[in-house]
Amino acid sequence: MDLFVPDMYMQSIYTINYKKLKKRGIKCLLFDLNNTIASYEEDYPDNNLRELMFELEKDFKVIIVSNSGKNRLRPFKEKLNLDTSYRSNKPFSKKFKKIMNLYGFRDTEIAMIGDSLFFDIYGGNKMNFTTILVNSKSTEEPFYMSIIRHYENKVIKKLNKRGYELVKGKYHE
Repeated sequence: MDLFVPDMYMQSIYTINYKKLKKRGIKCLLFDLNNTIASYEEDYPDNNLRELMFELEKDFKVIIVSNSGKNRLRPFKEKLNLDTSYRSNKPFSKKFKKIMNLYGFRDTEIAMIGDSLFFDIYGGNKMNFTTILVNSKSTEEPFYMSIIRHYENKVIKKLNKRGYELVKGKYHE
């Protein structure tokens, strides 16, 4: 059950204290795409996202890691000028290990940021990354995700009973 517990829980990618992450020795930020940095309806990055990623690139290697296909990631890769990992099969470790080997980062130098306990947090925790859960950007999701969210909510209830606070509005670093 501990593999579902994020190191941090924040409202969005815009409320994360990136300076603290840098002080902790984080050098690489892995961002989930769908409902973390963009809703499923967004086909291109908005200005706020472009500005944030531009600023983060000054201090970190920023990579979008998604289970989506290449065509979904292409506009974000091109408009943000970031590296991407498509069809990453999170929570499985293969693409995470590939990123570590390709860029030369240790597990303690990477943070995984996403909105899914089952894909982003579980996958990042298995790799010993710093994990940051953020609220989903939109409630509009494909049907399969509503099924996954149902089970994620059951896990969240169990974690909250054990003393972890994963409650909207009660964020923690």
